[in-house]
Amino acid sequence: MFRRVSRLLLSFVMLMAGMAVGVGATATAAHADSCYTWNRTLSQGSSGSDVTQLQIRVAGWVTSGERLSYDGQYGARTAAAVKKFQAAYGLAADGVAGPATFSKIYALQDADCTPVHFTYAELNKCNSDWSGGAVSAATAKSNALKTMWKLEAMRHALGDVPITISSGFRSRACNSAVGGSSTSRHLYGDAADLTGSPSFCRLAQQARTHGFSEILGPGYPGHNDHTHVAFDPSPYWSAPNCGI
Repeated sequence: MFRRVSRLLLSFVMLMAGMAVGVGATATAAHADSCYTWNRTLSQGSSGSDVTQLQIRVAGWVTSGERLSYDGQYGARTAAAVKKFQAAYGLAADGVAGPATFSKIYALQDADCTPVHFTYAELNKCNSDWSGGAVSAATAKSNALKTMWKLEAMRHALGDVPITISSGFRSRACNSAVGGSSTSRHLYGDAADLTGSPSFCRLAQQARTHGFSEILGPGYPGHNDHTHVAFDPSPYWSAPNCGI
């Protein structure tokens, strides 16, 4: 409860700062966020690691089939994603990331940079150090963080209905133990198997507009009891029972 109240207070402070700064001006952070703090307003033409950090958090706000790059370049697609994020949370949707936008992001993230409704533990029920997969442990963990932010966007778009993750990152040993494919995206840390409510079909359909390039669900072999989402370089969707 205390953490939630603190976030609301911080959000209010940042919103007030945003009104004072104005669009296009340099944004002076009202506080040092425990995860990451942006120190300037970002818009088309901006570049840098702060843009990459922003892209991680808005990559779930794209159009159907689109994937946002984490390249540190604030182009038209990043601006469009920011605009969708802003509209989804009741902010002025101008595609410019300033104090009000950062305030909302601060309110949505925990100290370890995960979105408030998801945790690293949910994305890794295999081991404690993210090792043994198809990529380095650091990369697997980084990929999982990107997946969580897409799921946060998807969760909000579905009306803030909880999303349950039954499986995330897997080492080769964990993947073999459950009979996973030798090329499974779970080995890369960017996959999540979703269960619970909403329905598997609703999850599969919604995932198309939140940056996931691999979606497998009801009707696809072995996927009648969950919906699988991932970030695959070779996009593939198949959930025949859901019209996908």
